[in-house]
Amino acid sequence: MELGTGLFTCQQRPDDDRSMTDLYQDVLELGEAIEDAGLDSAWVSEHHFAEDGYLSATMPTLGALAGVTEEIEIGTCIALAPLYDGVRLAEDAATVDLLAEGRLTLGLAIGSNPREFDAFGVPRDERVDRLEDQIDLCRNAWSAGPLEYDAQFHDVSPDVSVTPKPEDDVPIMLGGKAKPAVRRAARTADAWCAPSSLSLRGLEKRVEDIRSVREDEGLDGEFTIYVIKHGFVGDSREAAWETMRDGYFYIQRRYAEIFSGEPVDELSAERKAELKSEAIFGTPEQVTAELETYREALGDDIHMIFRTYHPGTAPDAMRDSIYRLGEDVAPEVR
Repeated sequence: MELGTGLFTCQQRPDDDRSMTDLYQDVLELGEAIEDAGLDSAWVSEHHFAEDGYLSATMPTLGALAGVTEEIEIGTCIALAPLYDGVRLAEDAATVDLLAEGRLTLGLAIGSNPREFDAFGVPRDERVDRLEDQIDLCRNAWSAGPLEYDAQFHDVSPDVSVTPKPEDDVPIMLGGKAKPAVRRAARTADAWCAPSSLSLRGLEKRVEDIRSVREDEGLDGEFTIYVIKHGFVGDSREAAWETMRDGYFYIQRRYAEIFSGEPVDELSAERKAELKSEAIFGTPEQVTAELETYREALGDDIHMIFRTYHPGTAPDAMRDSIYRLGEDVAPEVR
């Protein structure tokens, strides 16, 4: 099992008096801590037009992370593919991958927020087609020579050669939990990322489906399963929960708004209890024991994205959790 963390969102919670500059500096300092702690990866997330400043510019942020790290995988979890100009995304991803010396993973998804699609002038009913077009465009752009691809949603000549080229193809990871999304990842991508809301049994079913699809269609090559789980490592189960709780509930409330397009003033008590049951938190030993259940169910070759970045949480507390995750948990689950 590989073990990474994030997802950096740079949201400014209403009760957090730090500046946006401070929040972005936190990303770089925590990125350095992730590598220093011996973890495997660091991830950023994307949304637009949020009052709390949710990170929108994934590629500049990853370029900065590439500059303060040397070995860890860095990536988008997830970039909203339909909202990008395809050529610019291919160029920017190749540039970040060169700066990172081949450490980028490009995670993509179809998106859902009506406000984002309306503001970008992108019809929501084209989401899947635009995602698939984006994948093909990027892969052709990164190949040697001219594009040789007639993009459906991007007015670019197949005769142009998109530069720069990455040294090797950038791995593409797709998100989503619905059966069509999972099977799309199995057929067209290099990896699939499971959302944090999926139960262990739900994960098992989808991983079985992915492996079945790839076997049935004769798809060879490496395919990585990423699993997101919110969590925290602390002195005790109670202390870990106390530290992560407010930021965790805040981001889940904001996600409820983002995905629905409607305001959500407060999460219900039932929803809060459900979210607490989905998270993994506690001492290093307790977190290790819970992560072991995922390795036993899904196999040794999964990559856990243990989401320790919760808006408004003190940077020192997040840094301490990262070091405990890297020094005390990772060696036990690898």
